[in-house]
Parts: sequence; structure tokens; C-alpha cells
Amino acid sequence: MSDLFADLGINKPLLQSLVDLKISVPTDIQKKTIPALLHQKEDLVALAKTGTGKTAAFGLPLLQLINTKNTEVQAVILAPTRELGQQIYTNLLSFATHSPAISIASVCGGIPIKPQIERLQEVTHIVVATPGRLIDLVQRKAVSIEKVKYLVLDEADEMVSALQKDLDIIVSEIPKSRRTILFTATMPGTVKQMIQNYMSKHVVNLEADMAQMGHKGIEHQYVVVEPIEKLEVLLHFLNSKEGERGIIFCRTKAAVNKLAKKLAISKISSGAIHGSLSQGIRDRIMGQFREGYIDILIATDLAARGIDVKETSYVVNYHLPDTYEAYVHRSGRTARAGSEGLSVSIIQQEELSKIPDFERELGLVFTELKKQNPENREETNLVLWAKKVFKTKPNRTISEETKEKIKILFHHLTKEELIEKVVADTYSQRKADTIEKPTSQKK
Repeated sequence: MSDLFADLGINKPLLQSLVDLKISVPTDIQKKTIPALLHQKEDLVALAKTGTGKTAAFGLPLLQLINTKNTEVQAVILAPTRELGQQIYTNLLSFATHSPAISIASVCGGIPIKPQIERLQEVTHIVVATPGRLIDLVQRKAVSIEKVKYLVLDEADEMVSALQKDLDIIVSEIPKSRRTILFTATMPGTVKQMIQNYMSKHVVNLEADMAQMGHKGIEHQYVVVEPIEKLEVLLHFLNSKEGERGIIFCRTKAAVNKLAKKLAISKISSGAIHGSLSQGIRDRIMGQFREGYIDILIATDLAARGIDVKETSYVVNYHLPDTYEAYVHRSGRTARAGSEGLSVSIIQQEELSKIPDFERELGLVFTELKKQNPENREETNLVLWAKKVFKTKPNRTISEETKEKIKILFHHLTKEELIEKVVADTYSQRKADTIEKPTSQKK
């Protein structure tokens, strides 16, 4: 199999864009998908996780297949979330830099519809959309999909539940003679049903790196904790990864908000995203994460769709996902573009029996991460406390007279002596609080 895009059939303008982007070697799914889309006519199903280069796998041949003399919409690409849709749109624009005649529009939900309607008045060959917004635009007669030749369903396993009805409506509006291209990270029964409903009987099936599909380069770990230890263990882990970028997954929106507040109290800067936040807030937080202003993102599963940040070195499952498919998508946020990554699950004793199930169903091996013993944990807590003190802003309400009295008391101490005394006092106080806590909880 060729290691060059030119040998896969990609034309010169697209090859020049790849050179500009410093993309030289096709990934496994690109090697398999590009020739199939360019040289065959059948519908195509590709099993590949996000991060394997799947946007280029369908995007490059799709751009090449567009007839620029035809002014009608020829291709529709559907994504489950605006974040993923925007990512696909941005990638397609970069691929089409040297193909200026190709017109691409992004029409995703969560932002004003009027500018999208105005944009669609121009010639448009490819529409990248979320299902709900596309239906809205079709019903307003702002766009016609009656002549569409190519339908791409990206991350189909994320669309089969909440977006199933929308998909049915869109598919009914598109010609049956279309060519359907479906990408999915997992193959549950619901996706198999979608393939049966939406695609022809003659389907080309492709798989990417199935020996370790979706987990290549990712180390999978778990740590067993008592409920009361969960936050503390997370803080210790985050402390060990200071300066690295990571995503923490929670099962519900309420849990995301609650954890974000707890991290803020511990002086750990993070951003929270979930479906109840406005699109503007989600975009702002995602921008801060991508640009490195914050290193930690706390998210629900659906809100994290489309996150493609190559420097994400770890993910934390603060709550185990409900499905194996969700675990694939979560862990796929790390180990991007061939780099290595870490997926850590913080679980309770009653969840331990689920780990062998995940290993068997996903073909993984989990290793146990031992939590610190009480002595080491307390010392780590002191470091966390010191960082919290370092980030604390001065209290301007304390009188100068009081400050002067304190300075006189500490005047004869060296810096080392002062640190020793403050640390010792804090350590003894923390020990006392730990002993008293069970008593106070019983009251």
C-alpha cells in the first residue's frame, strides 16, 4: 500500500495544500478510504476513531469529486455537534486552499441562522451541518438538498440516538441515487441498523488498525478509591500532570459544574462545557483550551465531541461511561496525530467488576494505578496547599497595624525557618481536621 498521497490518486491542487500543511504520509484509514472513494461507486462504511485522520480520508476525495461547473449543493456532511462540524469545515477549507473554485459552507446550530441563510445565497458545493440546523434551513427554503450526490455521516454512533428523527427527515429529502459515506468509531447494533436503513446493499466496509482500533498509543489505567477520596485522588493526579493538557469526563451536567467549583476552590484553573451552556460560552472555553490559557477541560460526553487538540496528554474518567462506545470516544481525545496518551478511570470498589468487561469488549488491557498511602498523600496535600497559597491574592482589608505586629513576630526567623514552622503548623492542623471529620459527619 502506498505511502504517498499522489499514489492514492489525489490531484495536484490538493497535494499542494497537504505540502503547505506539512502532511506527507497517509494514515491507515486514508490509505484504505481515499482510493475506494475515488475509484469505486459503492456506499462506504469506515470504522475509525477520531484522531486517525478520517476528515482527510473522506474530505480529500470528496473535494476532488466536486464538479465546480455545477452550482448546486453536491455534498452534505453531517456531524453530531457544532464543535465537530466546525472542525470538519476548517479542515476542508485548509485542504481546498489551492482549489478556490470549490465553495464550502458551515451551517451548524447554536449560532444565529440569519448569516447562514445569507451565506447560502451564494454558490455552495459542500455543506457541513448539524442535522437540526440543516432541517431548519431546508424548511425555510434557504438551501436545497434535492440534487445532493454525496452524503457523509461522521461519528454516526453519536447520531443514532438523539438525532435519529432528524436523520430520517434529511435522508428522505436527498436522492436515493446518492452515495452515502459513513464513519463511526464503534459498531453497535444501532449503527448497523442505520447502515441497513440508509445505505445500499452493496457496501464497501473498511477498518482502521483493528488490532488496537481507537486505542493505539493510549495507556489505560484505573485507580480504586473510597467515595470520600475521589476528589483528593483526582487532585493528586492533576498535580502530577501540572503543565500538561487534559480532559476530565463526568456523566452529567450537574457533575461537571460541581467538579469545576471544587477545582476552583483548590486554585486549579479549568473550563467546563456541557449542553446547557450557550454556544458562545462553549466556544470561548474551547478557545481558551485550544490556545493553552487553561490546561484542564471538564466535559460531558456529547459536549466534548469534535475536540481535536493534539497536545491533550490525558483524559480522566471521573465517572465511568455508560457504554463501551463512549469510552472509545473519551479516550480518543488523547493520543492525537500519532502521539501517546493516557486514559485514567477513577472508580469505586463496586465498579471494579466492570473493568474486565471493558477489556473484553474493546480488546484493551487496563493496569491498576495504586493510590498513595496516607503519609505520601498528606505530603502531596502540603504541596497542593503551598500552590494554593502561592496563587492567593493579598487581603487588602487587613489593617496595616495587624500586619506590622505579625512582621515583628516573624522578624528574626530566616525564610527556611518560617517555611518549616508554617508547614509544620499546617500539617498538624490538617491531621487534626482528618481525625475530627468523621465525628462531625455523624452529627
